[in-house]
Amino acid sequence: MYVERFVLRVGVSVRWPREFGLSRETVRKMLEYAVPPGYQRQQPIKRPKLGPWLGVIGAILADDKQRPVKQRHTAKRIFDRLKDEHDFTGGYTPLRSQAGSCP
Repeated sequence: MYVERFVLRVGVSVRWPREFGLSRETVRKMLEYAVPPGYQRQQPIKRPKLGPWLGVIGAILADDKQRPVKQRHTAKRIFDRLKDEHDFTGGYTPLRSQAGSCP
């Protein structure tokens, strides 16, 4: 807001906000967008350990939707099943973060 006021109303050059530690590109983006566009991934997240098991995790979660809430798998239980039944070698934390977003 402060930079926009200087550039648009006072008529200061786009180069001037370097005094505040901003690059010209940053100032141009500030002037172009009313709200910052945000970060967008260029490529999907790579999951070398978890990737091959996403289908199994998805099947477990799909099966859980037909069960009563108290009988559904927790992330810990899914992790235990993958290790016991499918020789999963990955860790618990990546599985826990992925289990909520599987179809």
